[in-house]
Amino acid sequence: MPAAAASRSNSQTQYQPHKLSFWEKVVRQKQLVFMSVPLLIYIIIFAYVPLIGWVMAFQDYSPGYSIFQQKWVGLQQFKYLFTECNFLRVLRNTIAMSLINLVLGFVTSILFALLLNEIRNSIIKKTIQTISYMPYFISWVICAGIVATSFSLDGVINNILVSLHLIKDPVQWLGIGQDFWGICGLTNVWKNTGFNAIIYLGAMAGINPALYESAELDGASRTQKWRYITLPGIKSTFVILLIMGVANVLNAGFDLQYLLGFGTNVEYSETIDVFAMKYGIDLGNYSLSTAAGMFKTVVSVILLLIANGISSKLGEERLI
Repeated sequence: MPAAAASRSNSQTQYQPHKLSFWEKVVRQKQLVFMSVPLLIYIIIFAYVPLIGWVMAFQDYSPGYSIFQQKWVGLQQFKYLFTECNFLRVLRNTIAMSLINLVLGFVTSILFALLLNEIRNSIIKKTIQTISYMPYFISWVICAGIVATSFSLDGVINNILVSLHLIKDPVQWLGIGQDFWGICGLTNVWKNTGFNAIIYLGAMAGINPALYESAELDGASRTQKWRYITLPGIKSTFVILLIMGVANVLNAGFDLQYLLGFGTNVEYSETIDVFAMKYGIDLGNYSLSTAAGMFKTVVSVILLLIANGISSKLGEERLI
């Protein structure tokens, strides 16, 4: 018995897997490392090197001089940002529009992917999918023109509402500030839903078909298959995208808000990016625009870490 026990112990020791070190993993995956080098160089040059310019947020920057020759003012730009200008209103608009886009984007993308996944005719499915994600490749300038025309006094929206007797007279929708958030949300849904649904369709393609066959034999309905097979199967993808969405809550957009924003809706259309453009770059106050951008980036990183930590604590997928 002792000899047998010793033999089993030696066998377990012999077949115990070797834990690879970091550099061993690098050597074994050297092809992937080489493929990632151009991307790393791109990120370093265009994402990390420009961070040197953050010092302008603590200076009274004047063009024509090096950033190391400027007058240092400490936190004066941040104090002015939160007390003297309309930044809190801009922050409210940014968060509100971002949350609307986040909720509508997830709901419509998942629902559209679920419906599209039920189509068995491949020609019809590919046709609908192609038409749905075509708006994603249209520039925001053209999208803004389409939205402005559609919501104008003689646009298609007013014509439909008047013909259905939902309104008596045409309404200048873009001139009503309270409606601007909803218009931006609907525009983002129209532009991005088809493309975002591709991610969920890819996740659904990885679900074992045997699960659906077993559920069908057990008499499960279509909604029950969605609830107990499809949605749990794409949960990891949903969590990762949700973490990224939370981290980008201060990135409500720039193009649509800048192109459709004017005097009557400015109270609701300005985002942080538009604010940095109007009150920073356009007026030559580069330090203020840098402070606004720095605030947005730092908050985004904090939100990313918080969302990632909460997901990890709950036992879900995590981004980092």
